[in-house]
Amino acid sequence: MRILLVEDDHHLATTMLDMLRDGQNTVDWLDDGQQAVNALTNEHFDLAILDLTLPRLDGLEVLKAARKQGVQTPVIILTARAGLDEKLDGLDAGADDYLTKPFAMAELKARIRAVTRRGVSAPQNGLSVGELLLNPDSGQLTRGNDVITLPRSEFQILHYLMRHPDQVATRRRLEEQLYGWDQGAESNALEVHIHHLRRRVGKATIRTIRGVGYLLDSHAAGVQECP
Repeated sequence: MRILLVEDDHHLATTMLDMLRDGQNTVDWLDDGQQAVNALTNEHFDLAILDLTLPRLDGLEVLKAARKQGVQTPVIILTARAGLDEKLDGLDAGADDYLTKPFAMAELKARIRAVTRRGVSAPQNGLSVGELLLNPDSGQLTRGNDVITLPRSEFQILHYLMRHPDQVATRRRLEEQLYGWDQGAESNALEVHIHHLRRRVGKATIRTIRGVGYLLDSHAAGVQECP
């Protein structure tokens, strides 16, 4: 997933970045409320983790502004504000979950899993499209009798495509999933990853939409091809 972390405590943010990236996630970090609004309204994220006490714009106002502009990104508020009224304000403003500091990283990860699988075809043991089963915890892809541990980049691409089957994913969107705001990706890196993925899931499963991007065909997903 691509996650936006909005936290102005730099020590805590650094720790969280290490933990959230220790898996299959791309994580971008901001420490300013106004920048957070700009990012949420202009870019795509699978999840936002939002502190409330932020410079320039309070986190609650960030959330209200994003929802007012139609942003549907799942948001977990992570804050030291533990009062019931504050929790209710956060949830009423459009937060999907509310976790107070101090917190256990294991609990945050569990809440992330719960929030991001809502509305997605995701049985307890993974994300399913056709005959493909992808386990976000292990990074393993199951296709028929084959079980494959995917490299991080291939997992990121396939995870996004399986979360949005039969929808066109632009090249820019997929590169954001892979690299976030980091620079330096080779110009043909995405095509190389797609090539390797097609060998694993079947060439017909991932279609090229010329000039736009790629699409995972749910009808072809996992269907064994003749040699």
